[in-house]
Amino acid sequence: MHVLIDVMCGGIVAYLRMCGHDAVYAADRDLEDDDELLAVATAEGRTILTRDVQLATRAEESILLESRDVEDQLEALAAAGVDLTPSDEPERCGACNGPLEAVDRTEPTPGYAPDPVDGPIWRCRDCGQHFWQGSHWDRVCETLSRVRDRTTV
Repeated sequence: MHVLIDVMCGGIVAYLRMCGHDAVYAADRDLEDDDELLAVATAEGRTILTRDVQLATRAEESILLESRDVEDQLEALAAAGVDLTPSDEPERCGACNGPLEAVDRTEPTPGYAPDPVDGPIWRCRDCGQHFWQGSHWDRVCETLSRVRDRTTV
């Protein structure tokens, strides 16, 4: 899914990217004006995710998220049919939304990242940040599992 996330809903950005969605965050592109958001969404074929009723009404494709709570927002997305299953392997950069590529086991990694010999590591093709499935990945997966459990009952 290709989405444009309004600044009011920034807490869901990482979740959607970890589920493999092409999730652009408005603040990353300095998009604040509704007309700018609408123009980008139309030009790029993106669904707007927002808490702004007027913006949602004006958009060609939108999902209105009424709650401020991240889990409630995720639940609303699941109810709208958005797949919230984490990818088996990370596909999108959590920082910039760029595509990820696997790091060869022989390549050095920055000090903040584990050694690729210890497990799979991915690097963003756009910004160069490194990712791995550590405790943050586990916490996100647990949250998404709770949300899916609540929406399938």
